[in-house]
Amino acid sequence: MKISYDSEIDALYIRLVEGKHQCRTLQLTDEIALNIGENELLVGIEVLDATQVLGSGNIPNVVLENIAFTVA
Repeated sequence: MKISYDSEIDALYIRLVEGKHQCRTLQLTDEIALNIGENELLVGIEVLDATQVLGSGNIPNVVLENIAFTVA
């Protein structure tokens, strides 16, 4: 997973799956869109006006629960 922020356009992107994918976009709100790949795989989440959507420009804490990591 990779989370990136572009301050010039105030957009946050959460890439859940690496690599290139043919995606369709599912617009949830004016600010939030999902990139859906083959077999309904959620590839990424885009948040426009991120500082407003996330609240006062603060990126919330990220908490991972019950996640098992494997080292390749």
